[in-house]
Amino acid sequence: MKILAVNAGSSSLKFQMYEMPEEKVLISGVFERIGGTDSFYTIKINGEKIEKKVTLKDHNDAVSCLIDELLENKIIDNLDEIKGVGHRLVHGGDIYNKSVVIDDEVIKNVESLIPLAPLHNPANLVGIKAFTKLVPNACQVAVFDTAFHQTMATDTYLYAVPYEWYTDYGVRKYGFHGTSHQYLSQRLESILGKKDIKVITCHLGNGGSISAVLNGKCVNTSMGFTPNAGLVMGSRCGDIDATIIPYIMKQTGKTIDEVVEDLNKKSGFLGITGISNDSRDVEQGINAGNPRCILAQKMYVNMITQYIASYYVFLGGCDAICFAGGIGENSINTRKEILDALKPLGIKIDLKANDVRGKETLITTKDSKIPCYVIPTDEEVMIARDTYSFIGD
Repeated sequence: MKILAVNAGSSSLKFQMYEMPEEKVLISGVFERIGGTDSFYTIKINGEKIEKKVTLKDHNDAVSCLIDELLENKIIDNLDEIKGVGHRLVHGGDIYNKSVVIDDEVIKNVESLIPLAPLHNPANLVGIKAFTKLVPNACQVAVFDTAFHQTMATDTYLYAVPYEWYTDYGVRKYGFHGTSHQYLSQRLESILGKKDIKVITCHLGNGGSISAVLNGKCVNTSMGFTPNAGLVMGSRCGDIDATIIPYIMKQTGKTIDEVVEDLNKKSGFLGITGISNDSRDVEQGINAGNPRCILAQKMYVNMITQYIASYYVFLGGCDAICFAGGIGENSINTRKEILDALKPLGIKIDLKANDVRGKETLITTKDSKIPCYVIPTDEEVMIARDTYSFIGD
């Protein structure tokens, strides 16, 4: 059975097609700069990567182009072979704690949540409408980034602000990267051979979050009302004192929107280093002795270790920790610095095993009190699995 997993952005569309239930990737790719004058797309099939320039006025054009590629490459003979399309949706609020088949009510609810995700939910909806129009017989499924975190307790997800902010405006911790954290926790269940476990999952990339997972359910996570909370990130500030915002507005004359823009797109690695939001550039700066790159890395590692340590206490112990995402899977030095800082928890890094990128590996010694792993995350296969679950054989 052929299932598409898609992620629609405001000017992009990422996709992977699977043969289910084998979970075999048949084709993958991304359409970029949709609506611009220099749009193009890249596909990967049979190990070969192909890039093509094409005019894409909107997402309908991108989906039409995708369908043409599926037909031309003999991935499908007709549209009816696409049995399901799973859509990544960033925000499901506290309405959805699991994936759902998309209908008019789901569309209405996702639209009502646009104030909570003004950049993402509208783009996700555009993707849904394009696929519904052009692949009308496929089952359309919404897979929410926030769903996995809806098992948090009230005393964990609420902020100590006027209670009416929650009841009237939905102000609470929602958490994000849920599909990734769910995949990672399930992999750890498989690796450890049991489900009744306490694990800490670290999704570390340009955006980053850490989750505490108890017996397969999220009990705490670092991102909050928005993805800007928690860790230091590529261009996001992470946790700060909220009163910094009015202070900077008064000092600079900037509007609230301008300050929020700075906190989301000009902070984190970029803000501290003044060079880049990319951790690879930061590491190059460290090797060159750049003091601001060294500072940014220390701040980054400090915040990660604080969250891991606090979640260790929150869970009452920990059976395993894992690292995923672009940094978590590929930055050997960052993992070493984090695990060295966690020595008080009885963690002992295996330096030889840690010398790995993008491969599932145990990176601690046999006598380490907590085993730590690198686990490449796979959000797309989770989307495909959830979509397949609504269709079956």
